[in-house]
Amino acid sequence: MKGVGDFSMSRARPGFYNTIEYIGARPQKQKRRHFSGGWVIIAISLVLAGWFGRPLVPFLKAAQVGGSVERAAQLISSLEKSKSFGDSLAAAALAQSGDSVTFDSTYYKIAYPNGDIPANRGDAADVVVRCFRKMGIDLQVLVHEDMVKSFRLYPQLWGSAAPDSNIDHRRVANLQRFFEHKGQSITPSRNAADYRPGDIVVWSLANAEVHIGIIVPGPGDHAKEAWVVHNIGAGMKWENVLFENRIQRHFRYPAEEAE
Repeated sequence: MKGVGDFSMSRARPGFYNTIEYIGARPQKQKRRHFSGGWVIIAISLVLAGWFGRPLVPFLKAAQVGGSVERAAQLISSLEKSKSFGDSLAAAALAQSGDSVTFDSTYYKIAYPNGDIPANRGDAADVVVRCFRKMGIDLQVLVHEDMVKSFRLYPQLWGSAAPDSNIDHRRVANLQRFFEHKGQSITPSRNAADYRPGDIVVWSLANAEVHIGIIVPGPGDHAKEAWVVHNIGAGMKWENVLFENRIQRHFRYPAEEAE
């Protein structure tokens, strides 16, 4: 009598256990790498980074030769001895250059007149407004009054139906239009000698934004150079960046009387 084991072996199909099968994913052929696609992506990324980052790079580079609080104090003392309005405005700008200010261009409801957002916040326009206030000139009031008279002559970029004293003077395009109306317009040039302390400059940035700052002397051995006090997004800066972007407008305010 055959045992159970013998019976099982006798019923097995010939060759059934003779082949070992591979269980798993089918082996794939190694694909050929295409390097061109990766280089295209890298190239596009570099172009985009250069385009959108361009407005900030020159200002960051300029920080390598920045002014100190001590040098600013020395210049302020010298400028305040002058009877020139421009020198006094430049001194007011240098006094702000060491302030800790977080960039903030958002809407605030503020007092009128002499209204301001928190002192530790602000943007490029706020620098100009605060400096002129040190000189007893309230651009909040002056811009608002001019817009009340000539609202349609101001840029219609924000969907406003009427002047708004909370924000109008904090917009660079509005300050530019005000200085066109009430200040002295000077043809922009690439000659630093054409720019005096206290002059107002408006730049066109690569991202289509406009920016504004005040001309001041440079620190130390750079005192005869035209530097800038401004806030382009990284807080208050005193930098040698006058020609790093295209100068759109150049103003003196108040306008000088013709000699």
